[in-house]
Amino acid sequence: MLALLYDIHGNLPALEAVLADVSDADEFLLGGDYASFGAWPVETIDRLRELDAEWIRGNVDRWLVDSSDIPELMVPLVERSREMIGEELCRELGALPESTTRRGTLYCHASPLSDLDSFYPEPHDTDAQRLMGVEAERVVFGHTHLSFDRPGPGGIQLVNPGSVGMPLDGDHRAAYAVIDGDRVERRRVDYDWRKSVAAVRDRVGELPARRMELARFQVE
Repeated sequence: MLALLYDIHGNLPALEAVLADVSDADEFLLGGDYASFGAWPVETIDRLRELDAEWIRGNVDRWLVDSSDIPELMVPLVERSREMIGEELCRELGALPESTTRRGTLYCHASPLSDLDSFYPEPHDTDAQRLMGVEAERVVFGHTHLSFDRPGPGGIQLVNPGSVGMPLDGDHRAAYAVIDGDRVERRRVDYDWRKSVAAVRDRVGELPARRMELARFQVE
């Protein structure tokens, strides 16, 4: 069984809850955005290093070393994350591969073409463009922190496991998925999200804390 963990964002209590829930996994695919904006960035990386896992890079991991396209609103939060994570680990996360393919499935952070431009839960006329040149039978991605599974153009299965550390679909439970044979199962796990919100508000900033508190991207 392969466990898919995306968008952990330094939320160690959520990660620990997921790992307890998926104790039967043989291996892990880690889909990016591991440490930034969370209250336990280094501790989260240390815990992930204990796993038999393949890692790919998320946009926020890239932002730790590349400021070229960081939205102005996020600049202070990225700078705070860099301070908490440390220069060496920032370089390590920023150097991770953008994607990987195994057993007919392409794993990326947002889409095969971009670590920022992702798929929507409902079919969209931009799906075909995002899948241009893709020969895999399934594409697994994250970035939007919205858990869903649907068919895409050409019969390609589109799977978003959701976010372990910062779900944005109105459900505070940590989200992840597993692949067992050919079957994908999306899962949710309860944890003390209020503790994580308080820690993020104290150590990082109001915006990520508010998003976690509401489990929504828009906070106004």
